[in-house]
Amino acid sequence: MNPSESQALTNRWVIPTYQRLPITLVRGKGPCVWDEKGKKYLDFISGIAVANLGHAPKAVAQAISAQAKKLIHCSNLFYVDGQGELAELLARLTGLEGTFFCNSGTEAVETAIKLARFFGIKKNQDRYEIIATENSFHGRTCGSLSATGQEKYRTGFGPLLPGFRHVPFGDLGAMERAITPNTCAVLVEPIQAEGGVVIPDKSYLAELRKLTKEKGILLILDEVQTARPCPPDTSP
Repeated sequence: MNPSESQALTNRWVIPTYQRLPITLVRGKGPCVWDEKGKKYLDFISGIAVANLGHAPKAVAQAISAQAKKLIHCSNLFYVDGQGELAELLARLTGLEGTFFCNSGTEAVETAIKLARFFGIKKNQDRYEIIATENSFHGRTCGSLSATGQEKYRTGFGPLLPGFRHVPFGDLGAMERAITPNTCAVLVEPIQAEGGVVIPDKSYLAELRKLTKEKGILLILDEVQTARPCPPDTSP
């Protein structure tokens, strides 16, 4: 099947959630990809922040091949070799207490929203509200879309999940004024990625962490497409 036939087949049978470029990629190596004509591209998209080790890394290909010969998937109803080892490694590298493995960034945000509301309800029956920021992007499922602070992504999908408020990104005063007795968490990107690579003042995250601790609420960092760490929390 030639590239034009492949594109026509895709256009006919795959739901058009994205407007695709008229390029059919056929292989990749490291940070580069090639189309069907042999033209080379530098891949700045990286599968939308998925291929962070590049394309076709030898160690990853070998690990996938070895695993596929043993088990493809058996769900979390059973223990499997390697899962606990990876979770421990991630905890040691990040300083966090544990790991939840999921399939996408929007699923990670949905999980954080659920945990935050569970935390809030445990403290007070009415603490369900989450403060997010304008110009943010948190995902395309209903919960994460409700948290997203860009109307162009939200239009056409209402009514969205209630309980979200938005304030300007980087404005600590606006955040403090928005917090109410019903607030259970603050949700921010350390750097707004989809919003245009917007970087806050260096003190913003540290002051935001201080504020959430004072208010007794959670701070959720959506770092799916960024990699700026939160200042360490040394409190007991």
